[in-house]
Amino acid sequence: MQYNNPFIELCLEGPSSILRSLNQKDKETLNQHHTILNIKKGKQVFNEGEKTKGLLCLASGKVKVYREGVGGREQIVKLVKPQGFIGYRTLFSEPHWLFSATALEDTSVCVLDKTTLIKILKKNPDLTIKFMKLLTDELVFANQRIVSLTQKHIRGRLAESLLMLRDTYGLEPDGRTIKVLLSREDVANLSNMTTSNAIRTLSNMASEGIIELRGRRISILNSSDLEHISGLG
Repeated sequence: MQYNNPFIELCLEGPSSILRSLNQKDKETLNQHHTILNIKKGKQVFNEGEKTKGLLCLASGKVKVYREGVGGREQIVKLVKPQGFIGYRTLFSEPHWLFSATALEDTSVCVLDKTTLIKILKKNPDLTIKFMKLLTDELVFANQRIVSLTQKHIRGRLAESLLMLRDTYGLEPDGRTIKVLLSREDVANLSNMTTSNAIRTLSNMASEGIIELRGRRISILNSSDLEHISGLG
């Protein structure tokens, strides 16, 4: 099948996309019913309260999903990697975004038409179950994060966040450097702490030889120690 652009092909045929199991007819339907958003680093993908237009599939790039709290402080609730989805809950319930999303680097997003995708789900129970599993996994993860962010000490929260970044985005070819660049403020917002606490805790971990800091690049030098700190809470 000839795809309209390489971005929809990645979303439908990518090795980690749950849509790759669709038959060719349904893939062609989505190929004809989608739009592409090209977002520069630091720009908004969408804002809380905006009307949703469909399911978002990240073709390339990285995105943080967050909600603003007291005083405009962000709490990052999800990190999205290529072939990951944003908004499958809005397919069945909320017509407006409950969160905001910003591109962490230059990003391309496929917006799959909501009505078209729901029609495909209605006749494809296997895909529907896969989406249900995504929802369940996200709910379990959210529950675990609530406990961690409210009960772990600062050091444990930060260690868990660094491990989550590693597991989400992977490592550079050196096998140590996390493959994403986050500001200290983003690291703090991911870990439910102030920026000053994040800077101090990162510096302490670096002085102990657990991590290495080079600008926004964070390398994990001792995974065992980081996992131990996260486990202790």
